[in-house]
Amino acid sequence: MNKAVCFVLAFLFVVVTLPAKEQPPLVIVWPSAEHPVVRFTFGKFKEMGSSGKQHSYAVDVTAENLWNKKITSAGFSLYLFDKDKVRIGDGYISISDVAPGQVVKFQMFAQASGTPVSTELAPRDLPKELQPNMPPKKVSMTVNSIPQGARVKLDEEDVGTTPKIVQVAPGKHTLEFSKDGYNTVHFPLEITPDDVSGGSVSFELGTSTHDTVELRDGSVLSGDVESVTADEVLIRIGGSVQRFKRNQVKRIGFVQREAP
Repeated sequence: MNKAVCFVLAFLFVVVTLPAKEQPPLVIVWPSAEHPVVRFTFGKFKEMGSSGKQHSYAVDVTAENLWNKKITSAGFSLYLFDKDKVRIGDGYISISDVAPGQVVKFQMFAQASGTPVSTELAPRDLPKELQPNMPPKKVSMTVNSIPQGARVKLDEEDVGTTPKIVQVAPGKHTLEFSKDGYNTVHFPLEITPDDVSGGSVSFELGTSTHDTVELRDGSVLSGDVESVTADEVLIRIGGSVQRFKRNQVKRIGFVQREAP
């Protein structure tokens, strides 16, 4: 009986003290496994310090030139994501004078607002022969509307509310502006390869399709004014009638309607 107990205890001791299994290194072949140029191998991200929510990490990196030419100089951004696929930080990798088949080892540093779980690699500076692998150039521009607060779509993709800074690739595009009380409008936009960031475009939405009632608290209502008396204002908004005391109303704007 005692021997059996001793055997069980010894077995438990061995199981508990087994070393934790190390995570396998992360390997990224750029730009693809079908057309490999560089193989990056990343070790474990080691936290070096933190300040508030920001954490500093160091990681050992190995880069192998799989190309048939010497890589004179190349730079890459390494984007870091958490377990929810939210981008939380980035780092920068630079390699130079790497001959075909040569392997170089170095350490890179990155900042993140959490614990990195996955990464993505994006080229920033490449030799002329590898330029076709660069992502499409985009320019940054401000999109605005009169009045502000319109929803904006770029090529049918929602990008936010005006005023809004958007990233636009060269080519022909369509901006769509929509706002309650105004007709939805479309604006053609063309970006040339020579355009630079910093431009802006502004579009006037035109005449409202509904009456507007500006209240003294600063809010503006859009709807159809049913009646105005010395005591109150009735306005139909979205199928329901709202009543306001006359002294609550600062200004009323009417739109022309066709006679029934």
